This record gives sequence, C-alpha cells and structure tokens, in this order.
Amino acid sequence: MSIKLSSIVAGVMNWGVWDKNLNTQEMTTLIHTFLAQNITSFDHADIYGGYTTEASFGKAFSQSKIDRKSIQLISKCGIKYPSESRAYGIKHYDYSAEYIIWSAENSLKNLQSDYLDVFLLHRPSPLMRVDEVAKAVEQLKSQGKILSFGVSNFTNSQTELLQKSVNVEFNQIQFSATHFEAMLDGSLDYMQSNNITPLAWNPLGSMFKEDTEQTRRLKKLLTTLVSKYEVSSDLILLAWILQHPSNIIPAVGTTNLTRIPQLNKASSLKLDLEDWFAIWTESMGNRVP
Repeated sequence: MSIKLSSIVAGVMNWGVWDKNLNTQEMTTLIHTFLAQNITSFDHADIYGGYTTEASFGKAFSQSKIDRKSIQLISKCGIKYPSESRAYGIKHYDYSAEYIIWSAENSLKNLQSDYLDVFLLHRPSPLMRVDEVAKAVEQLKSQGKILSFGVSNFTNSQTELLQKSVNVEFNQIQFSATHFEAMLDGSLDYMQSNNITPLAWNPLGSMFKEDTEQTRRLKKLLTTLVSKYEVSSDLILLAWILQHPSNIIPAVGTTNLTRIPQLNKASSLKLDLEDWFAIWTESMGNRVP
C-alpha cells in the first residue's frame, strides 16, 4: 500500500522528557499548529523519552479530537534502550518476529491508534534474520496494524537483503547540507532505483549546533542567500534537501509555534542551480569534483 506523507514531517523526539517536556495541552496545540500548515505526518520511535513520548503524544492526540485519517503516524522499533521502564543491561537490538510484533502493538496502544501508517526498523542489527522480519511484517500488515514498512539507517546491502523477502518502502537516514554522504555513496541512487522514499533525520545537520570551519563557511554563504531569497537560513537548508530528485522528506524537530507556519516556504522555494551547488561547495570546503 502506497502511503502519502506530507512533504515535511514533524519529528516528535524532542517533545517529551528528553527535551521540551511538553504537557498534554501543549502537545495538542502543537499537533493542531502542524496540521494547520498541512504538515500531517508525525515521526515517532518507541524509545523516545525513554519509552514515554508515544504515550504522551497519544493522550494529546486523543484530546485533540482530530480525525485519525487526517494524520500519518510513523514509528520505529528494534532498539532495546536501558531506561526506568526497561531494565536492559546494555543498549542492543532485537528483531525477532515476536519482539517486532509486540513493539508495533505497544506503540499502537501508546499512540491510541488502530494502525501505523509507516513502521520502521530503527537501526540495522548484525543478528537480524530476514525471515523473522518478513514474518512479523506480513502478520502486522494482514491484521491492518501497519500499512507500510521500512527501515532507518540501513545501508544499501542491508536493505537489499531485506528486499528479497519483504517490501521496503522507506529508509530514514541522516541527510543535510553538513552530512551529505548519502548522495555520494549510492544510498539515494539506490532508493530512487527501488522506489524507496528517503526520510531525513537531523535535516539541519550541525549548522546551529557546532562552530566549525564547515559551519562558518556555510553561515557566511547563507548570509548572502538569506538576503537574496528573503527567507531564514534554516528554510534555505531545508529547500536544499527538498530539491534533491529522490524526493527526500525531512523530519523537522521544531516545537516553536511561530516557526512552524514558515516551514512550507521551504517546499515552495526553488534555489538557483549555482546556489544549490554553492551550499555543497562550502560544506565540502572545495569545488565539486
């Protein structure tokens, strides 16, 4: 089943106790704010907030009275992360059919939903058995609990291995102007060739987190581009991603109610060809090959 996500996805990782610690009403307001801008897809993972954020979101969504069909829910499974609610000895991965099915059903309970639009394996495991994954996905799909399946942070060969037994429709990867390796190592080419939709986490990269030679070069260029395009630098960086022909969908983690209405400007912004290459050039620190 082909799932249509919004061109920009709302990343929910920081909504809970890991960062903003929003209460139910604040989350409800945030959901409504995103929907008002036609940003209808919400990116979760079971581990966010130490396994608490999905339930917080589910309570807020239930309170919002929004029609479930008006949004798309993405979640991820497979990481066993030591937390107050999970007494694991170390962080590790579990892709047994039993655990995948349990994780999906637990996410549904927490999100107060009957189905997930997109269900992803969060990180590749060297012990992953393709037949176990396929068994779980087939059961979850046949029961209508997930509508589509994908992966996150998987290489081409790891995805290819899965593709032999189960249809992979999404791969969420790190991609930004400061982390652009996926467009050089064949990852985005592979996804285009195999009808896999790329989702991008951390789409602003290290631009506003680190002070390095790379970010200083980019910020200098962005000062000029902000003046030229009359939008903020973060929107230019999102537009740079959206302009790639593989149709990358960035997951944006903002909870700023005044910033959200600006996000769609990135979808409509078309960078001049030389400006697109200028961003890549400054990120690399040298001319294109």
